[in-house]
Amino acid sequence: MTSMHIVGLVLTVLLIAILSIRSGRSVKNASDFSGSGKNAGSAIIAGAIMGTLVGGSSTVGTAQLAYSYGMSAWWFTLGGGIACLILALGFAKPLRRSGCSTIIGLVEREYGKTSGLLATTLSAIGTFINIISQMLSATAVLAVVFPKMGIVAALAVSAAVMALYVIFGGVKAAGLVGIVKLALLYVSMIGAGIIVLVLCGGVTPLADQVKALQASQGAKAVDYFSVFARGIGVDLGAGLSLVFGVLTTQTYAQAVMSGKSDSASVKGALASAFLIPPIGIGGILVGLYMRTHFPGIAAKQALTQFVLMYMPPILGGVVLGTLFIAVVGTGAGLALGISTLIGEDILGKVTHKFDQPQKKLVFSRVCIVLVLAIACVFSTGKLGDTILNFAFMSMGLRGTVVFAPLVCAIWLPGLVDSRFVIASIVAGPICVLVFGILKVLPFDPLFLGIALTIVICFAGYIYKRKQPECVNRT
Repeated sequence: MTSMHIVGLVLTVLLIAILSIRSGRSVKNASDFSGSGKNAGSAIIAGAIMGTLVGGSSTVGTAQLAYSYGMSAWWFTLGGGIACLILALGFAKPLRRSGCSTIIGLVEREYGKTSGLLATTLSAIGTFINIISQMLSATAVLAVVFPKMGIVAALAVSAAVMALYVIFGGVKAAGLVGIVKLALLYVSMIGAGIIVLVLCGGVTPLADQVKALQASQGAKAVDYFSVFARGIGVDLGAGLSLVFGVLTTQTYAQAVMSGKSDSASVKGALASAFLIPPIGIGGILVGLYMRTHFPGIAAKQALTQFVLMYMPPILGGVVLGTLFIAVVGTGAGLALGISTLIGEDILGKVTHKFDQPQKKLVFSRVCIVLVLAIACVFSTGKLGDTILNFAFMSMGLRGTVVFAPLVCAIWLPGLVDSRFVIASIVAGPICVLVFGILKVLPFDPLFLGIALTIVICFAGYIYKRKQPECVNRT
């Protein structure tokens, strides 16, 4: 690290902080903050989605996985793009027209308060685990930039920047900053990919180098050119996990619900679907280049080491700052989602003291700070390492809790018995946790959990159809 690296990084973080604070000037009440006022354009919606979805996994994680498995790493961003496409074409309009401010609120309206409380609690826990993993990832980036910074100081800085990211402007800040973040990511990741091609002399020479690497590995060679290098079950599972996670996370639903029209929401999600996957290509090129030229480094350092070695210092600092913001933005967006869930689906049902728009706005902001402060505590020491080991299951927890009940509430209203839905909300995450800990399945336990919830809800559909009132209606 040189002084110019630090200058570039600091300027990037300051730019994001200034944008967040300025966007907060137009936020007058809770509906502006959460997006329930439904006045966001397609660009803001796309920014809010990508600002949260494109994080450490899409950048540092993609280069890390490409270092070990090549094209298989594309599932980080390819899965995100597919998820946004489904969100745009299948879920955006039904979610907006439901009239609910949260996806849990839609489930609760259809299946009762018990289902809502259980879904809110379990979904918030799954999201909270992911915030911790993002916070730990942010400290890893800071460790590269400031090696002498302690873990407590790094966590405090990470949490502070996460709070700045959304606490002033809410959905609008997440959207506006997300647009800038995306532009910086394109410059960083696509730029890094171009530098790789220049260094190698084009795609063909790089491919030849990778083939030579494969040949040197003998019988245990990795197929770096296959998107299923880790096995179809594992890699396809990674993509589908992203799909289920996006469709069942409040942050992304909140973005499309905030649109000023159905068209704006659909266009915003579609833009995300097409803009996210190319970011992964740059990370793959970097990972492959570093593997062929520096086979002895730690895989997780592939991108940061490339930036320090091959990019001009000021640009390298901007890229490092962008990587930090990429991780921070994901954590901040998830914290905003938890704040909305707690405010709308728990607090709003218990007391009316915060019904006044200004009070609700203050609560939302305080809630975000508290969530991030608690995440800091849980991220320290051995506790943080333990939680990080379970972070991969956070997507599964959210998916199994919400996916089947949400689909039934949208497309089978009044046709599924609520008791079966409540059973699915409880059984799904238990299944994911048990098999995730045992690690006896050759595929992601998310799929077994999703299958179980679908079977239970289908049983509720069959049971409901046999009831006298349903028979008479048909």
